[in-house]
Amino acid sequence: MKARLEALLSFLKDADSLEAFQAATEQVCDIYGVLHCVYHWVNSDGERFGAGTYSSVWVDRYLEMDYLRMDPVIFGCFQRFTPANWKDLDWTTKAARAMLDDALKHGLGNQGYSIPLHGPQGQFALFTLNHQAEDDDWAAFIDINGRDLIVLAHEFNRRALEFEGAEGIASPSLSPRELAAIRCLARGLSRAQAAAELGISEHTLRVYIESARHKLGALNTTHAVARALSTGIIIV
Repeated sequence: MKARLEALLSFLKDADSLEAFQAATEQVCDIYGVLHCVYHWVNSDGERFGAGTYSSVWVDRYLEMDYLRMDPVIFGCFQRFTPANWKDLDWTTKAARAMLDDALKHGLGNQGYSIPLHGPQGQFALFTLNHQAEDDDWAAFIDINGRDLIVLAHEFNRRALEFEGAEGIASPSLSPRELAAIRCLARGLSRAQAAAELGISEHTLRVYIESARHKLGALNTTHAVARALSTGIIIV
């Protein structure tokens, strides 16, 4: 385990693209055997960046329902500097319980552990692990791995701050099919129309869109299109 952690830290140290960030979250899941790993960053300009393994369906649902306004994880971590076990946060309101039930239906586990990270000029980030487990098993997992997770969280954040302070980072490399899928959406085509134009099924189209979203570090499909346009990866 220690050797794999060191390899992951080395990988993060050399990460120079959004694709690398995404790959790092997937490696965390593999190393620690959890369902999900997410790094969510709001930079000093208020721009959001996400890398992680939550499905785009859940991310879209989260934004559609405006859960950000009442998410106990966000509110519970924003004013603190120490990690938070989700079970210790305030889920007593009806809205919070409804959000958690919705999350479980969309593939999230019942346990979570979030590490808040604060940077200069208002930068705020959360490094989160999510899993399905009994309370005692999850507490034991945190007890064993908590120190490693804090190290990982700060390495994710250090690289994100370097990205923000640099002139730019390497643009993600989208495949021709990924570019075509995102370009169709940018033109205002529906998924059915885009699939028909590209001569592929809607399921295959979703695969290309999801892959492009991860590479772009986008929170949802709309965010992916906006990033692709703003970075010049696609031109409509």
